[in-house]
Amino acid sequence: MANHKPKTARDVAMTVLNQFEPKHNFVSPILNKLLDETDQKQRATDLVFGTIRNRNVIDTVITTFSGRPIERIPAKLLNIIRIAAFELIYSPETPEYSIVNEAVENTKAVGGKKQTSFVNAVLRQITRHINNRQIDLSQANPEAALLQTPLTGCEFDTCFLPDPKVSLADYLSTVFSLPEWLVTDWLSEFGADSTRQICFASNRRSSIYIRPNVLKTTIQELGQKLRQAGIGAEIVTEMIRIKSPRAVMELPGFSEGLFTVQDITASQAVRLLQPQPDWTILDLCAAPGVKTTQLAETTGDLAKIIATDIDSQRLKKVRENTARLGINNVNIVPYKELLNSKFDCILLDVPCSNTGVLAKRIETRYRLTPKIITELTKRQADLLNCAATMTKPRGKICYSTCSIQKAENSELVKDFLQKNRHWQLQCEQLWLPSANEFDRDGGYVAIMVNRQ
Repeated sequence: MANHKPKTARDVAMTVLNQFEPKHNFVSPILNKLLDETDQKQRATDLVFGTIRNRNVIDTVITTFSGRPIERIPAKLLNIIRIAAFELIYSPETPEYSIVNEAVENTKAVGGKKQTSFVNAVLRQITRHINNRQIDLSQANPEAALLQTPLTGCEFDTCFLPDPKVSLADYLSTVFSLPEWLVTDWLSEFGADSTRQICFASNRRSSIYIRPNVLKTTIQELGQKLRQAGIGAEIVTEMIRIKSPRAVMELPGFSEGLFTVQDITASQAVRLLQPQPDWTILDLCAAPGVKTTQLAETTGDLAKIIATDIDSQRLKKVRENTARLGINNVNIVPYKELLNSKFDCILLDVPCSNTGVLAKRIETRYRLTPKIITELTKRQADLLNCAATMTKPRGKICYSTCSIQKAENSELVKDFLQKNRHWQLQCEQLWLPSANEFDRDGGYVAIMVNRQ
């Protein structure tokens, strides 16, 4: 049987984007099904995620320099152009000729001579208008430069972006392909400098962090095991950052249950809670079980932990994770069977807007609306009220989100405390997403105590 030549990263990215629709499906399942067709898995992932994160501004570039609205470009040709434009703008280390040439070759596979000439012409127009594929932003015209990093950008010869001095919200929302209402909200809440940092973090290539399973190993032992296998690994507080791109399930120690993938910020809820071995703990929105297993590991697998979720199908993932990690003291129970139970502590990691994890939940920027956030806060408040009825006197609720919106975080908690005077705020903390060296997602945690 003849061996099939692996597809290039651009081939895979093109196929994924042709199947993806931001408002109707999710990109990761599509990508995961196709990654085995290439030996350039990380590059294919970077192309897909990068193109989708920056899709709106890429479309602005295409429209501006081709003179043709994207609505008039056939979808399959448009996605080839989008991928190439992404690389031209955001991957200055990749030679221009190879980007354009492969885009043209990909077009030949899906179209005729006329389509191939069109794609070539559009990309040549874009490259003609690029003055500098990587310029120091201090020397660039902000109305003509797209931002690659906080220090560098790709400068064009034409001003086609909003003037940040006239409307910073319009400018940031355009260059980062983010909803203007959301950027406006951040500017009001966090100010210009922090909002700019949030925008960069929302478009970053996220690092992979893993949490050592302290029931089976130490952070030093796991770090050494990874390095011995030739995996770049860097210890960051109580986590390890994987520096060598590799599929997580292929990392040494995964099948033995030595670690769990988790962002630094996501790990903070359980760390702030400091759960004790003699507690009975309910993880009310447990799936897929990342924090459930962290509760078990932190308490030496001695606490009695109940995991549940309104979506019973998703509890299968909790069962898989606890089994892989060798955790014994987690019981998975259907939600309806717990309504009359009482617990020392409830971990409430509520469904949220995901505004702290936009770099990973890449569809969110194209779906989120103020109305959706309003609907989410009602659901979050209902869950918090439900958790309160299930907490013992002197018990605790650990409320957490991966949102940075105050409506879902501090305002919601403040409203709950005002209506439930016997509850007291022990501590709360908000983390903004960061694109710094040790990048992280954003999120919020509040620990509340029942004083009854």
